[in-house]
Amino acid sequence: MSPLTPYRRLFALPGALAFTLGNLVARLPMGMFSVSAVIMIAGARGSYALAGAVTATGLATTAVVAPWTARLVDRYGQARVAVPATAFALLGGTGLVACVRFGAPDWALFAAYAATATTPNTGGMSRARWAHLLRGDAAALHTANSFEQAVDELCFMLGPVLAAFLCGAVAPEAGMLVGCALLMTGVLLFAAQRSTQPPPRRAAVSGSPGLAPGMPPLLLSFLATGAVFGAMEVATIAFADERGHPSAAGVVLALQAAGSCGAGLVFGATRRGAPLGTDALAARRYAVCVGAMAVLLTLPLLAVRLTGSLVALAGALLVAGMATAPTMVTGMTLVQRRTPEGRLNEGMTLAVTGLLGGIAGGSAAGGWMAEHLSPAAGFTVPVAAAATALAIAVPGARARLAVRPARTPLSGPSNRVHNSGSTH
Repeated sequence: MSPLTPYRRLFALPGALAFTLGNLVARLPMGMFSVSAVIMIAGARGSYALAGAVTATGLATTAVVAPWTARLVDRYGQARVAVPATAFALLGGTGLVACVRFGAPDWALFAAYAATATTPNTGGMSRARWAHLLRGDAAALHTANSFEQAVDELCFMLGPVLAAFLCGAVAPEAGMLVGCALLMTGVLLFAAQRSTQPPPRRAAVSGSPGLAPGMPPLLLSFLATGAVFGAMEVATIAFADERGHPSAAGVVLALQAAGSCGAGLVFGATRRGAPLGTDALAARRYAVCVGAMAVLLTLPLLAVRLTGSLVALAGALLVAGMATAPTMVTGMTLVQRRTPEGRLNEGMTLAVTGLLGGIAGGSAAGGWMAEHLSPAAGFTVPVAAAATALAIAVPGARARLAVRPARTPLSGPSNRVHNSGSTH
């Protein structure tokens, strides 16, 4: 069987290709906004501290608002919520451009960028559609989740490069404005594909999916994994700057994302990577993937300690990145299994929120180590964060091997296509 066969089967489903293309357009700007905001604000105000504080405020606000937006998506449908939420977020993005352009006070920059927190989790909505279309087919859902993770990595590679090009070659505001236009266009295209949307769950809900059985330790491991990403980015930038090649940092980080993207596609095409039959065995696989990530993350640390070479670091990050996609795919599969029915967007958004919080904390810790000790010392933070994620994942995997799994969102009759026309 060709490695592409599982992917051909996915996109043979009616409507799958159409919603995927719309979601790709909508997701690309997610890698553009922070870079665009930093370049635009720092260029106009001459302060990277201000630019960093504004983007950090937006990140913190998103961590609070995003789960509420996702809950509304679950209850009322993707199109009904995602389109107006995106429109409001774009008021914040374009408002930030206006504030910078016309010299508004600093507090206005914070307020404008905070308004972008209503941006819906487009990746989560796409995964929710796959979970709906592929209900009962765990192997196909594994392939879909692997594809979605590869898309995340692709957007991480291309988004910042596109933003930097637009801001430098066109105008400082171009990255933000083009990102806003792409986001709105993509969300409209995605929301228009009604035949693939799961139905809304309007029943009253109580509590948070984050408190469902097995979810708290899983979300904590996502928090630690986010710290890996945040610290690695800052440490790499600092190391490249120390070596006199600050512009090379983007290329080096892109290689890490490329390793993850390639591994994700391969992982999705192999049946050996398909989710195991029980929640307990899937949890054990997640622990194994986290362990592999922790081991491979020692390679960048060894590269900078032993060689001090940026080329060696690039190669080490390419290899280390290969553990990222399998870890995230298995982690998101567990989130789908453990999230109560009808709360899938909210559950996955909580996982993304955990990653965002970890990225912020990892960036701070990696930056402190790089500044007060050395750039090479900054690479100890990702290793420590991955070890923490492993320490959280292993006890959870052992505990769940002893219990019989409850019904999961993957169980039940096959329901590949639902032509109700409802809006989630």
